[in-house]
Amino acid sequence: MVFAFAVSAACCLGIGFVLQQHAAQRAPMSDFLSFRLLLDLVRVPEWLAGIALMIVGMVLGAIALGRGEVSLVEPLLATNLLFAMALSRWRTGQPLGVTGWGGLWLLAGGVTAFIVAGRPHGGHSVTDPLRHWLIVGLMVGIALVLAAVSKRVRVSVEAPLLGTAAGLLYGLQDALTRLSGQRVSQDGWTGLLVSWQPYGVLALGVTALVFVQSAFETAPLRLSLPALTAAQPLAGIVCGVGFLGDRLRMTPGALAWQAAGLAAIVLGIVLIGRHPAMPSGSAEVDRMRDLQPR
Repeated sequence: MVFAFAVSAACCLGIGFVLQQHAAQRAPMSDFLSFRLLLDLVRVPEWLAGIALMIVGMVLGAIALGRGEVSLVEPLLATNLLFAMALSRWRTGQPLGVTGWGGLWLLAGGVTAFIVAGRPHGGHSVTDPLRHWLIVGLMVGIALVLAAVSKRVRVSVEAPLLGTAAGLLYGLQDALTRLSGQRVSQDGWTGLLVSWQPYGVLALGVTALVFVQSAFETAPLRLSLPALTAAQPLAGIVCGVGFLGDRLRMTPGALAWQAAGLAAIVLGIVLIGRHPAMPSGSAEVDRMRDLQPR
């Protein structure tokens, strides 16, 4: 059931991202990295459809996180790029070719290698608050720095930076979602409402949404989605092992296969994300936005 919910979530997320980017690329540049961007996009039916799919994906992902470890679910969620690729390929009619098939097999093989070698399983959550807040602060701090730097660079670098920042926040959000589920199991809904985790989930989700929609607004999907898709599982695994108590096999052979699996996941994501089938928008609009000063 964990696999079914996680892959279904990935499907909804991937298709939702494509719809969101197609709508966001037509938003005014004056809304860049502003909450006004969401107010403008909420009037676009295609964007609302993409957001609805993303919400369904997040709910399915939360169910998967409630049944399995973050270190298991996050690599499966990374397959959302396969579904984004499928929709984009259907729209453009582009063949997969060597790059597309290579990226597909690297991503699928990397996820399989990491899960089989690591055998993620649950343990006791880390009770040391210093370790907990250190990891949370590190993820949020890196994301905010990347977002701040993105304002001062060209679009070709800006979009990947924002995608990475959003991916880090989404990975942390997934970890806090699992903590929220544990809180409900232990203390009920009253205990959840008086804890900080659900409000952290909401704040991270809104902030990441602004980051990712700004990335979608300024550049083709192939510049932002690979960075987002690669950063989210890496951040989730760090949080899972760091303070959620997820356990991985630590033998030299298992660690080598896990590292190889993560490397294959990242490389596969990059190859798929840069495939010609991924939405690229208008070349003239992209060129003008690349030259536009911030």
